[in-house]
Amino acid sequence: MTEPVTVLSDDLYGALNREPFVLLHTIDADSGSPTSSAISWIYAVNRTTLRFAIDGRSRLSVNMASKTEVSVTLFAPGTVQTIYGTARLVTEALEAVPFKLVCYDIDIADVRDAMFYGARLSAKPEYEKTYDQRAADKLDAQVFAAMRKA
Repeated sequence: MTEPVTVLSDDLYGALNREPFVLLHTIDADSGSPTSSAISWIYAVNRTTLRFAIDGRSRLSVNMASKTEVSVTLFAPGTVQTIYGTARLVTEALEAVPFKLVCYDIDIADVRDAMFYGARLSAKPEYEKTYDQRAADKLDAQVFAAMRKA
């Protein structure tokens, strides 16, 4: 059995610091079922910690208060990676952001290749913001600045 990978590679670290599209997986506090939610306010604090922000009213916060084990699926160049870890509340309200965002860290326990055998991801998923681009850029800058100060 191979040793678990517990730190981000250079490629993953770089990918996580370019406003990636990721899926955050939690365990539903009521049903115990797995959940998946797309998030974009996420970055690698260092090679062993991810930081993300979500709406304070999100069900995800309730889920992580109940079970701290989470995973993040990242669509990286050529592959899909899943990062497993433990969520830890950083702050219940980011300062200098126009609405309540909760900030969490994930202490990385394991990084695994999630791409099926014999395949390579030929294109990463892309998204576009469907509201005013200038407002989106301003909000993103506010959120990431507040997350770095938290």
